[in-house]
Amino acid sequence: MTQTSNRLLDEFAKLMTDAAGAAQGVKKEIDTLVKTQGERILKDMDVVRREEFEVVKAMAEKARAENERLEARLVVLEAQLSANKGAL
Repeated sequence: MTQTSNRLLDEFAKLMTDAAGAAQGVKKEIDTLVKTQGERILKDMDVVRREEFEVVKAMAEKARAENERLEARLVVLEAQLSANKGAL
């Protein structure tokens, strides 16, 4: 009976190992399918890539800094103009 029991356990262990391997294969296939579908959906949505977003973000930050610099310069020039009008 011991040999029969061991053989039964060995067969069961082999079956479980095969099932685990099959489950991993199914998981990989599902992961690939989900990734492919996700990429297709994003492509159809015309979503920008991270690199493109970062470039535009840097351009906007640079433009904002330039606007702030020009605004400060305008305030100085307007103050000088007001001072010159008062002196006349």
